[in-house]
Amino acid sequence: MSIDQVLRTRYASKLYDETKTLTAEQEQQLFDLLRYSPSSVNSQPWHFFALVSSEAKEKILPAVTEANHNKIKKSAMVVVFTTHTEITEAHLKNLLAQEKQDGRFASEEQEQNQDKGRRYFVNRNSNTPEQQRDWMARQAYISLGFLLLGAASMGLDATPIEGFFADKLDSALGLEEKQLTSVVLAAVGYHDGNDFNAKLPKSRLPQEQVITRL
Repeated sequence: MSIDQVLRTRYASKLYDETKTLTAEQEQQLFDLLRYSPSSVNSQPWHFFALVSSEAKEKILPAVTEANHNKIKKSAMVVVFTTHTEITEAHLKNLLAQEKQDGRFASEEQEQNQDKGRRYFVNRNSNTPEQQRDWMARQAYISLGFLLLGAASMGLDATPIEGFFADKLDSALGLEEKQLTSVVLAAVGYHDGNDFNAKLPKSRLPQEQVITRL
């Protein structure tokens, strides 16, 4: 399927077929989409929870608005996008160590410049704890976009979900003890034949209203 076909045919599924599950290969591809998502200065301030068992999905239902219960229960996977509650020194050192291990630096100077540059942009977005959390949340939404487009390219359906109570979801998954906080959810799977949204034409504003070519 071409990228143009994916763009014009993907949609947010409103009803999933609970009889269809993901293969191990599909799961891994979805995990790769999440892990390889870009983030500002490669900050990767996230952790993803992939809920595939009925028990895991039931656990978070009290934290999700009722309108989204069926999506949670019937989809093949629910991804909970979380970010760190703060960017710590340990996280910054871990990023640098991984980049070094992956061979991104030809010299110690390059390594130092990468560390210095990342810290500069992190600090620019950390005047307050709230500003830093907002910045991290924006990185999580980049990964959400990757997942939505990537799932569609795999022939899967996906639905972004903001209808949840963050405090309840954090409690259900024990996120506070992990120094994490929930940002957004996404259901992934195969739409049901009765999914009304699958039959509707896609609607977007005309290009001239949303794009200015200079």
